[in-house]
Amino acid sequence: MKINVIAGDVVMPATLDNSAAARDFASLLPLELTLTDYHGTEKVADLNRTLDALDAPDSYKPAAGDITQYAPWQNLAIFIKPFSAARGLVRLGAFDGDYLALKTPGNVAVRIELAD
Repeated sequence: MKINVIAGDVVMPATLDNSAAARDFASLLPLELTLTDYHGTEKVADLNRTLDALDAPDSYKPAAGDITQYAPWQNLAIFIKPFSAARGLVRLGAFDGDYLALKTPGNVAVRIELAD
């Protein structure tokens, strides 16, 4: 499933995985979120609920450009840099190309929506 992450006038296409968690995330769209910087490694925002991750592995090792949920904190986590495996981290999908607009320091307001 294709989505767009939009920051200002920059559209960053991404593809969601074919998983229960990704489909659950897609059901929440469109979303308007403010992504905050988390240790220069990821941008995060609260989703206010845990996604359906029954078919997900116990842990996941994210790559740069991965879109995930950290289930224990119920947050969306978009990785700017690779990171070590973490229990409770569930991959939702990844960017199809450049996501430079998210690599800027500080907060980034985004709209996440299904692509046409």
